[in-house]
Amino acid sequence: MELMEKLRAKAAAAAKRIVLPEGSDARVVEAAAAIQKEGVAKVVLLGEVKSIQDRAKENAWDLSGIELIDPATSDKRQAYADAFFALRKHKGVTAEQAFDTLADPMYFGTMMLKQGDVDGLVGGALCTTADTLRPGLQIVKTAPGVSTVSSSFIMVVPNKAYGQDGVLIFADCAINIDPTPEELAAIAIASAATGKAVAGIEPKVAMLSYSTKGSGKGEWVDKVVKATELLKAQAPDLEVDGELQADAALVASVGQLKSPGSTVAGHANVLVFPDIQAGNIGYKLVQRLGGAQAIGPVCQGFAKPINDLSRGCSVEDIVNVVALTCLQA
Repeated sequence: MELMEKLRAKAAAAAKRIVLPEGSDARVVEAAAAIQKEGVAKVVLLGEVKSIQDRAKENAWDLSGIELIDPATSDKRQAYADAFFALRKHKGVTAEQAFDTLADPMYFGTMMLKQGDVDGLVGGALCTTADTLRPGLQIVKTAPGVSTVSSSFIMVVPNKAYGQDGVLIFADCAINIDPTPEELAAIAIASAATGKAVAGIEPKVAMLSYSTKGSGKGEWVDKVVKATELLKAQAPDLEVDGELQADAALVASVGQLKSPGSTVAGHANVLVFPDIQAGNIGYKLVQRLGGAQAIGPVCQGFAKPINDLSRGCSVEDIVNVVALTCLQA
């Protein structure tokens, strides 16, 4: 069984309730029907109810068992608006503005998550990353002790000698442009947690650089060295090594040559890139040239699961990200 099939099966067993705020998008409606049919999650779909029903009928998508809610007319809008007002009045938000804001499905869905009416949220098929994550930062906020929201990809490579049976975590490839040492350490901790909770691996974290153990010099190396020191202090039980070049992180013979005695070098399965350029380029090269499957991105660091789709996502992508969200919950 392929990894994604295993993850979907685990998600189905978890029986979580996930809200999809973008019910006006045909892909989201089709995905909701597929998720419900396969039993991956219990789905709440937001949008103008008749429009969603008409679209489903036209395409023979079965929405049986899916809860449809129009935020603009929902009897919960006022209660959610009151809760949002309490959270944001110190920022100058008025009660009237709060009520108006809760007509927005993304804000309504995020309040559902905050209030415990759903277990996770998946958006971004229509909305930008900023518009998807902003309500989460305002309402759900970060998990205790976490200061940085980040993202990771689950990479499944054909060569099972790499990572843990061919499974690796790449981070951060989508959110933090030039993370500080403190942010890199937070990204590493969150990525290790994703690897364990979602991908089922025992994390071995490599803090990547163009240098291994002082072979290179400069501010870019210094950033990764400091991040590694912070990480070891903050998560002493986590297996971590750095700074490491990619080959030292992945190839056993190289790793032991460049970092003798390391339990991570040559065996890493969580790769933390120094910035978004390296991470984004890296995962796409591995995906396109190496034939890897890239699952995600998975958002990390929120107090409750919120995930951001690509606006070019397929129905299959939506189903997969919903499954990952269930496992985070």
